This record gives sequence, C-alpha cells and structure tokens, in this order.
Amino acid sequence: MAVVGVSGSGKTTLSDRIAEGIDAPRTETDSLYHGPEWTARPEFLDDVRAAVARDSWVMEFQYRAARPIIAARMDLLVWLDPPFWTTTLPRVVRRTVHRRLTRQRMWSDNQEGPLWTFFTDPNHIVRWSLQTRHKYRDTIEELAEAKGWTVVRLRSQREVERWLSGPLAAAVSAP
Repeated sequence: MAVVGVSGSGKTTLSDRIAEGIDAPRTETDSLYHGPEWTARPEFLDDVRAAVARDSWVMEFQYRAARPIIAARMDLLVWLDPPFWTTTLPRVVRRTVHRRLTRQRMWSDNQEGPLWTFFTDPNHIVRWSLQTRHKYRDTIEELAEAKGWTVVRLRSQREVERWLSGPLAAAVSAP
C-alpha cells in the first residue's frame, strides 16, 4: 500500500498507522533517498525495489523515479489531500521550525538548514510545499484512471479517522 500527498499532508503519520493496523512493515521513502548532506543515495532505487518486494508493505509514493516501482506492486493508493492553507502549510512550518530549533537529526544525520534560508534556498521545504501544493490534484486522478489504480482520497482528519476505523479495519478483520 502506498500513501501520497504533498509535504505536511500527513503521509508519515498515516503510513505508520496503516502499517500498524495491517501488521506490515513501513518504509519511509525519504530515508531511502537522502544521503549525507541531502544528497541522493546511489542505491535508492534498489532499496525501493527491496522494500516493495515483500508480501505486504506500506510506504510513501514519492520521487518520480521510484513511483513506477512502487506502483507496479501496490494494491491501493491512499491520497491525503487536506486543505493547504489551514492544515498542510501550518504543519510544514511547525515541523520545520521544531526540527531546526531542536537540531533534530534526520535521514543520514541531516538537519534542517537555518530558518532564514527560506528566503534564499529555492528547495527550502516551506517554499517547496508552496510551489508543489497542487502537485497531485490532476495527476493522481488521471493516473488512477489510466492505470486502473484503486485510490482512496482523504481530504480531512475526520475522513482519515473514518477510513482507518471503517473500511481499512473491516478489510483487515475480513476472513
């Protein structure tokens, strides 16, 4: 199962909850991609292939080069599409500020850059989220139809909770 959404939509949190609910391993796609100094790891795609080769798994549907590998093995794509200005952007800002102030270590021992780089770095995560906020609106529906994917689109935390406790829980407990 794969989870897609823009930065701050809740992919990691939902992926953790799904993995726990279906008793499957979860792989954080960012952890496979990022090497030291935020460089791409050369073994990224091999690691993605290994992650989705298992019988069951949950991971984020990220990175253009990895998506075909993930898509070839997924049964379901969960699309997180909450309101950007009231949900997603505040989450990205809070998370970024928290990570920077606490000097939280992330993948390959990387850290968020100084907060002022929002103004100078075109790839700063807050700027990235602003630039890519409409990234999946048309793409996911078109791909789902063309490729025959099953997609669950969740637009709010209420819808997430309803899906986790309803259809997902029912599917897990079905004989």
